[in-house]
Amino acid sequence: MNMLNYKNLQYFILIISGFLLVSCSSQIPQKLGKEGFVKGFMGGIVADEPKAALEGKKVLSAGGSAADAATAAYFTLAVTLPSKASLGGGGVCIVYDPKTNKTESLDFLNRLPSDIPATRSRPSAVPGNPLGIYALHSRYGRFQWSSLVSVGEKLARFGIQASRTLIRDIRQVKGALLEDRGSRAIFLKKNGNIINEGDYFRQIDLAVSLSNIRQFGPGDFYNGRLAKRLVDTVKDASGTLEAGDLKKFRPIWRDTLALKFGLNEINFVQPPAYGGVTAAQVFQILNNNRLFKDATEQEQIHIMAEAVRRVNLDKQRWLSNDFALIGNVRDLISREHAIQLMKNFQKDRYAELDLKLARTSNRSENPSATGLVVVDREGLTVTCSFTMNNIFGNGRIARGTGIMLAAAPINIGKGPSALGPIIVTNKNSKNLFLAGTASGGAPSITALMQVVNEVMINGKTLRDALRMPRVHHGGMPSITFYEPALNKVIQKYLLNAGHELLKIPSLGQVNAIYCPGGLPRDEVCQFEADPRGSGLATGATQ
Repeated sequence: MNMLNYKNLQYFILIISGFLLVSCSSQIPQKLGKEGFVKGFMGGIVADEPKAALEGKKVLSAGGSAADAATAAYFTLAVTLPSKASLGGGGVCIVYDPKTNKTESLDFLNRLPSDIPATRSRPSAVPGNPLGIYALHSRYGRFQWSSLVSVGEKLARFGIQASRTLIRDIRQVKGALLEDRGSRAIFLKKNGNIINEGDYFRQIDLAVSLSNIRQFGPGDFYNGRLAKRLVDTVKDASGTLEAGDLKKFRPIWRDTLALKFGLNEINFVQPPAYGGVTAAQVFQILNNNRLFKDATEQEQIHIMAEAVRRVNLDKQRWLSNDFALIGNVRDLISREHAIQLMKNFQKDRYAELDLKLARTSNRSENPSATGLVVVDREGLTVTCSFTMNNIFGNGRIARGTGIMLAAAPINIGKGPSALGPIIVTNKNSKNLFLAGTASGGAPSITALMQVVNEVMINGKTLRDALRMPRVHHGGMPSITFYEPALNKVIQKYLLNAGHELLKIPSLGQVNAIYCPGGLPRDEVCQFEADPRGSGLATGATQ
């Protein structure tokens, strides 16, 4: 071989080697903890606020567990949606772990402070979210706590675009909210106008609080320097909080309220998240003797309204104004009690009911909540609901902390009575089938149970089930509420049956994940956010 050909061969080999190196470098797998680590099915997440869903997806993509993703998503919500998920708020979750085949609930709802002086105009609650999310992460997390908290910290420090969901909440209570100096500093532009959707806003004080939680864990929030600062500034904000209230707070792991659902099991949260009891009662009625399954479409709408009507009237009896449960929860969700509630039900008539046991006045429900649902590639599932007990809580930010304070849950209108995430599993096959959460007050429970039955009983896709028009009945007054898209034929059927109808724009907001073949057995799931809101569903494969 002459020297010229030999040099050409060398150049050729170098060029080919370069191409191979470039090609191989693009195929080098990411390390665990780096976005892109997971190939194929990664799971997915659905949340009311899009940025929270996107941050949760990054964690799933990096190989994090559903609990890791929920942690990152929550600390994002604490920044992007303080109206419903501030560090000052509380919540409840249900977790299913296919490895242990165990489903359990986590209660970190706001507690009442030890003392509420009459001089305090805006009583505030004992915060639950930081320690509740820490408990979730401690048991089911895989990534470092600090890396997940830092997601929210960075957003607070460097700024985030205001979402449609947040702006809607601000406009709903802007008069009262903007009485607070701390709120004005965050939500007003330099020209004095409220920020708009897409505008950037920063929360430097909140970033400092999140930095403390990142470095020192929630201990600093409940029994450290941050705790002392929070207690001192809450009093300045006309709130109610003592150091002892923070020290005593503990999240509580509980068994779920589990009921048979064919070959599966449906799981609800236990009190004091009373939405779980309400949802379980509705479920028992609809699925007793195939009442819902064997009915026509028109009859199913009538049955749903009648079931919810009776359940909400029953709640007037078993739930006191101070959130005390009157009776035994297992009796309330039993098949026998469901039969008793539907005693004089007729498929084609709106029945007259004996209202002697119900209170004469209707009670409002707290409509302020948000939720998320997340599942990872191994089938670990987390579904959570968060609340401030009122939109923007008590409307005050604890000075120097950036923390919006939750309202004290002192009456039915400000509390957790409408929170009720659910999970449907099969204990024999160790598979998840459905997980969901809902917000929007009492109608949210109706909406969630309608979606569950449309998917699991009527065989609809999750997307179609979420797009179906809804009905709701609050018990008292005797009015059946319906969404504008409800079929005219069904409206006429309800009127002829004796319903008094009232049209309202929307009823509840549901986020859900549905895996028809069961997860992790079949890596095919439907992730959907309710079209009535501005949330986001993301995940599946990459």
